[in-house]
Amino acid sequence: MLLTTREVAALLKVHPKHVYRLMKRGLPAHRVGDEWRFDDAEIRAYVRGGAAERADVAGAARPVDDAPPLVAANGDLGLELLLSEVASRADARLGLVPTDHAGATALLGQRAVLVAGCHGDGRPAELAGVAVARLHLVEREVGLVFPRGARVRTVSAVAGRRLAVRPRTAGVRAHLDAALARAGIEPERALARARVFASHRDVALAVCRGEAEVGLATRAWGSRAGLGFLPLAAESYGLVARAVDVSSAAFIALAEAAQRGALRRALGDGLGYSTRRTGELRVHGAEP
Repeated sequence: MLLTTREVAALLKVHPKHVYRLMKRGLPAHRVGDEWRFDDAEIRAYVRGGAAERADVAGAARPVDDAPPLVAANGDLGLELLLSEVASRADARLGLVPTDHAGATALLGQRAVLVAGCHGDGRPAELAGVAVARLHLVEREVGLVFPRGARVRTVSAVAGRRLAVRPRTAGVRAHLDAALARAGIEPERALARARVFASHRDVALAVCRGEAEVGLATRAWGSRAGLGFLPLAAESYGLVARAVDVSSAAFIALAEAAQRGALRRALGDGLGYSTRRTGELRVHGAEP
């Protein structure tokens, strides 16, 4: 028999929010559609599993103050849609701190924010010594955006053009550098005079305004701005939080919003995202 989160909380005699904390400690869970479900036999076996688990179910874990309800990220369109979904259905409110990959992981390392934008499926290298949970958002394409009708067929087209790019500390910058290197173009020389913008949105708008002829951005922002797009790479994108914060009301609101069908429909609206794993939650223990 499959149980809901509230039914498991009642069975274990804990608050429903504490069920998410138990999940990161090994409580068996299964995603069914947009929600988590729990097998009754597995839950009872988990409770019988040992003193450590029983002590945690009893609430013996030391309480930890929640991190502030802030998201440090570069303003991916999918993330903005997620935050809108949270605001429309939950009491929780989350603020966005615009920053690149390096800035986001630094803030998360200081526990100055609740979650940080995360490129790739694993734990950010900067957080190797921290137990973290990663909430998958989308698989996205990054590449070159340009006015429709412009002849941009290969990455070599950036030569001699006015460029708009992301900072060197932004995760997507590595994709452009790698593509240029594969084409036999020295990235430092090709990008020496490029204008640097803080977000994908800002890059797309710079191209729309004619401040740049070609920009580095996601397909999603290129599509939203009505621009042409040349893909350079595909990557996983999600949110990473310290494992101690997954039971906070704000993180639970994020996770539940990410698992709703409404968000998948919004993400699939011609934005070039893959939502096959949207809402997937994985925990990575601390590395020595």
